[in-house]
Amino acid sequence: MIDNEYLCYDRPMSGAGTTPGATPRAAPPSELTDDLSFLLARANALALVAGNAALSEHGLRVRSYSVLALAAGSARPSQRELAEFLRLDPSQVVSLVDELQARGLVVREPDPADRRAKVVVATELGRAVHADAAASARAAETALHADLSDDDRDRLTRLLRRLAFPSTD
Repeated sequence: MIDNEYLCYDRPMSGAGTTPGATPRAAPPSELTDDLSFLLARANALALVAGNAALSEHGLRVRSYSVLALAAGSARPSQRELAEFLRLDPSQVVSLVDELQARGLVVREPDPADRRAKVVVATELGRAVHADAAASARAAETALHADLSDDDRDRLTRLLRRLAFPSTD
């Protein structure tokens, strides 16, 4: 049973901090602190807050940065491939690509393998913005994971990769 002290909605939970993204000093007593799915969701929420804050100076958010990062690589993904990889609804990817294209960061080009499809490719400006944004994202990630040793961070990365891409490990 959860102590009612932690269920008051008019004040922060004890130790939870008062600002968005603040790191709690200690987890409240709850069965959720042993629930892997909850812990993954909470860690993701904290990472999104930190990532969005770091990327805001580049006019990006985590989702638009993810699309730009993939477009800046050599894969030349289609919008469908972006949606599948990022686990987003295709309509969300269309909006993200539209936003990046309006800023001159990406272009849609014909797919040489399928004339009916378009691939998303970063422009020169897009690659430059991506490089700067990637440095900001890495700094935010380093700060967020500062309590982890290098070995723990590497182990966590390997484990999450196995969960996210089960057939590739």
